[in-house]
Amino acid sequence: MKKIGKRSLLFCSGAAGYCLLELMWRGRTHWSMAAAGGISLLLLTGLFHRLRGFSLLVRSAAGGGVVTGVELLFGLVFNRALRLHVWDYSAVPGNFLGQICPLYSAFWCLLCVPIAFLTERAGRRKTLPGA
Repeated sequence: MKKIGKRSLLFCSGAAGYCLLELMWRGRTHWSMAAAGGISLLLLTGLFHRLRGFSLLVRSAAGGGVVTGVELLFGLVFNRALRLHVWDYSAVPGNFLGQICPLYSAFWCLLCVPIAFLTERAGRRKTLPGA
């Protein structure tokens, strides 16, 4: 039961964080971005746990790849298949099907720096007896 609570908290934190970033960056968001953010943070937490011994640079690059992959998957479903037009990177150089691009992948890598740092610190905390 403890794992479900922790994962739910991570999912909700990722959902809220992703939507907040979108609201600050472009002034709007879509409910699908909450799902993408929640899934991304769950995946990042597991990834960073597995890559504990690696440098922050490696973990952040891998994390950026994970978030970019989630963004591609969601873009293919919500933008291409369902035609909801949540976002379109077609005008950004190096884009792939208008769903992902090197510029935003680099941003995700940068945003993974604090996330990797925080997951490392959270993993080092000792659990109190009975908690």
